[in-house]
Amino acid sequence: MKHRLQSYILLSIAAAIATLALKLVAYLVTNSVGLVSESVESIVNLVAAVTAFFTLRLAALPADRNHTYGHEKIEFFSSGVEGFLIAVAGFGIMALAIHRLYDPEMPAGIGLGLLIVLPAAAINGVVGLILVRAGKRHSSIVLEADGKHLLTDLLTSVGVVIGLCLVWLTQWPALDAFTAILVALNILWTAYDLLKRSFDGLMDHALPLPEQKRVRAAIEAHLGPDMTYHALRTRQAGSRRFVDFHLLVPGGYTVDHAHKAGDRIEDALRAQLPGLEVTVHIEPIENPGSWHDSALVPLEQADHVGRRGPIEPSS
Repeated sequence: MKHRLQSYILLSIAAAIATLALKLVAYLVTNSVGLVSESVESIVNLVAAVTAFFTLRLAALPADRNHTYGHEKIEFFSSGVEGFLIAVAGFGIMALAIHRLYDPEMPAGIGLGLLIVLPAAAINGVVGLILVRAGKRHSSIVLEADGKHLLTDLLTSVGVVIGLCLVWLTQWPALDAFTAILVALNILWTAYDLLKRSFDGLMDHALPLPEQKRVRAAIEAHLGPDMTYHALRTRQAGSRRFVDFHLLVPGGYTVDHAHKAGDRIEDALRAQLPGLEVTVHIEPIENPGSWHDSALVPLEQADHVGRRGPIEPSS
């Protein structure tokens, strides 16, 4: 699996090098600020792809004494680095485009420039789709982020092509700068999305609400009539998802009986979300302390989630 994911990133690196070369030639032919923005974004693509390659190597390392949960969270760091680089590129392009508005310059050789940049756009589109699909299939935020970045690059290339065509038809050079500004805004939006996703991952944001509902439904479907649960926590680190909760059972249960009840629920959860890592904390339902042992319990009660047990002792 590690080598397969890295092969996708190597494809992204090759695509970044090829598109960067094509766009630089197109810029040298036309002197278009729109194509400057395209070249800068391809440089960012290349840096991001190289970062992603080493990130996947680190994320694939097994758990060790110092990283007992594994190394998958490095994927969120990589996504944040990519978002930061994209934001820097976006602001740089914006500044250059605004400067060109005040000092407009008619691009030259537009027809030849378009012929050069169109293959670059096609490469980004094909490779971007491959990476996004692979990222979703393998639950890799690095692959998915890199693929979305390439698809964003495709859209901006289309915008630049349209802008250059309009410049060619109208002979109004300011349209080239306006096109670059639109490209920059699109790049900044992509940067925001990646930075937000990275921040959520590093802050142990809960799993998406639909997945949380599936987790709760699986737990509740396998509770006995004298059992309940609370303090459900979920998070994701790279491609791995984690769930832990407190399972309240009658105090008279044997350890073996309570363990088997927990195993049934764990199996049901992994059937809903394959590869899920589950931790179940068993507690006696009659003990008042079992109902007040987590700050999450009042939050669950306020949100009306979870299932209350048949007995809730007073404090």
